[in-house]
Amino acid sequence: MPTALIVGPYRFFFWSYDCIEPRHIHVQRDRSRAKFWLDPVSLADSGGFRANELRRVERIILENLDLLRSKWDEYCG
Repeated sequence: MPTALIVGPYRFFFWSYDCIEPRHIHVQRDRSRAKFWLDPVSLADSGGFRANELRRVERIILENLDLLRSKWDEYCG
């Protein structure tokens, strides 16, 4: 599972078998996890995160969107 970005306690990654789906990113902190679509950025699924933390994670994604899309394209080509 390639890690695309680490910001504070959050690890942003995707699974190698994810390439059959549209661009997205998984985020994990401890036992909390979420999946965000990247085109456009929207929450796909989550578990364990509170709403305010999901908004924080979404802001991080938006601030690093070009990088995350680039990492996806680099790996999934």
